[in-house]
Amino acid sequence: MSGPSGSTRPTLAPSPHPFLRRLPAGAKLAAVAVFASGLFAIDLVWVQAAAVGLGLGLLATTGVGFGDLARRMRAPLVMFALIAGIDAWMIGFEAAAVVFLRLAAIGAIAEAVTLTTTAGEMTAAFEAGLTPFDRLGLVDARRVALMLSLAIRFVPVIAEEMREIREAQAARGLERSILALAVPLVVRVLVRAEDLADAIDARGFAATPERPRA
Repeated sequence: MSGPSGSTRPTLAPSPHPFLRRLPAGAKLAAVAVFASGLFAIDLVWVQAAAVGLGLGLLATTGVGFGDLARRMRAPLVMFALIAGIDAWMIGFEAAAVVFLRLAAIGAIAEAVTLTTTAGEMTAAFEAGLTPFDRLGLVDARRVALMLSLAIRFVPVIAEEMREIREAQAARGLERSILALAVPLVVRVLVRAEDLADAIDARGFAATPERPRA
């Protein structure tokens, strides 16, 4: 729309994260913890199914495409299905359905939070929550917060590495070989961990007053 001077007024693009992105990281992490605890206290299938619906609804608000979400959730869902399969064999199908739906709901909601929270926001939230324990000398809040946020961020990275290796091995006819998947996956994870440790060390996170950097 043109103003009096004839110039075109820029329009603001809608936010890809209209809801979750605006919430404080600490509130989101606390909500996930409370939500997961509540689901583990309830063994009703319909409650778990409703929680899955909520998780899918939150994922839909992240602005990430369906294809990308499916790729990110594929590995966790396979793992959840394996766990549920063991439960179906040992306990029963109803218990297995509860387990699968519960894990799927928690995974979906945790993924929605991860997609709408930056690593810096997550680290700051963890650090704020650990500050009372830091003052008591029980933990180093800064280091533990960084470790927790990196651990959460590392999960989808490992899942993506697994997908790439599986596709490469399938092209070689080795899709049924667990060893062909496990060995390169372990190597890639170790290389990434070493690179990450070097990056953390370069930013001075390893330095402490008691043990200064060389």
